[in-house]
Amino acid sequence: MANHSATKKDVRQATKRRDRNRYYGKTTRNAIRDLKTIGEQAVYNEKLPNIISQIDKLAKRGIIHKNKAANLKSKLARHTAVAPVVKKKFEKK
Repeated sequence: MANHSATKKDVRQATKRRDRNRYYGKTTRNAIRDLKTIGEQAVYNEKLPNIISQIDKLAKRGIIHKNKAANLKSKLARHTAVAPVVKKKFEKK
């Protein structure tokens, strides 16, 4: 355990930051998961900008790497373009 008061304070601050970052990251992951389960294209396109904004904030705060943010956004955007085709392909006749 730390002996200096400044080091003790740093430990307290790091704990707060870690908890806050875990909350933001988990919230965004849950939002992405929920977005992927949406079946209607219109609803998906409506919610997509909010999720992209959350991802950008995570990258800006340093919670995730900027390249990971770009990859996540790219996958979600690609899902937008492909979703109607996939649904038609697997619909029962």
